[in-house]
Amino acid sequence: MHPSQALFEDQLAPIFLPACDHYAGSEKLMLKSLNLQNDLGPIFDITFDCEDGAAIGNELAHIQMLASLIGSDDNQFNRIGVRVHHSQHPSFQQDLQELLRTEATCKKLAYIVLPKINSVEEVNAAIDHINQLSLAQGRAQIPIHVLIETQAALAQVQSLAANPQVECLSFGIMDFVSSHWGAIPASAMRSPAQFTHPLVTRAKLEISAACHLHGKVPSHSVTTDFKDPSVTLSDATRANQEFAYTRMWSIHPSQIKPILKAMAPRSAEINEASAILLAAQANQWGPIEMHGRLHDRASYRYYWTVLKKASISGVNLPEGAQCLV
Repeated sequence: MHPSQALFEDQLAPIFLPACDHYAGSEKLMLKSLNLQNDLGPIFDITFDCEDGAAIGNELAHIQMLASLIGSDDNQFNRIGVRVHHSQHPSFQQDLQELLRTEATCKKLAYIVLPKINSVEEVNAAIDHINQLSLAQGRAQIPIHVLIETQAALAQVQSLAANPQVECLSFGIMDFVSSHWGAIPASAMRSPAQFTHPLVTRAKLEISAACHLHGKVPSHSVTTDFKDPSVTLSDATRANQEFAYTRMWSIHPSQIKPILKAMAPRSAEINEASAILLAAQANQWGPIEMHGRLHDRASYRYYWTVLKKASISGVNLPEGAQCLV
């Protein structure tokens, strides 16, 4: 029996997404990102940006352009999402209508990102409208990513994570810090203070905990210093190891590989996970002993997530372990 069946009989298996969410706002950067994804494979997602990417007055042409790219044959892996305008923006309805106007684009769209959320009701209303439009194109539901960048959204983070159609919560640190009107210093928007300021770390932990409770993916905010890959690597490592984030934004191609490196399991852990799970599968998922330690379904679930994360990041699994993911 496959681990996804044997180990999650009494609960839903968690959602797994590529560890890097790469944002692109202009047509030039979208095409560059798409070409890179086609070269490397679907080891990172791309989010086409309407909110900050479209020039004022050019919103319609912008959404039509990116919708065409998503529906094209150049989109080989169907791992491109879109951040639309916030629900109170005049272009919000237009974004959704153009994005879900054709069957090709609707079916190839990986997810929709809803920014500047203030309430569960706001998310539910947006999802209902999205579902109406997508159903008309033959797709029942499109995964939703919610951007937590307001204090109001943070206060409802558990309910937001519990929504069945929501698969990811992203932390928008700059808007979140700004919403405190100077009570949190600007230094908390970047390292090292973003990992030490109490109100910012509280927000990160609440988002992460809510996601893991409901089997969703927490996505960490961007590193604004994109000229030094070591800063991105450090931020991604801390986000993963100290705050349990399994995904992170990228705003420059140079940040993609450091994020993937930081969040991918290490080779020793992959080898250990493979050996344990192969032995467990041979024992019909009953308890086993390995190197003097007892393992059962609790530890099997942990090691299975190790292999899933490695596989999604493009890491080659040991011989015989590919069948486990």
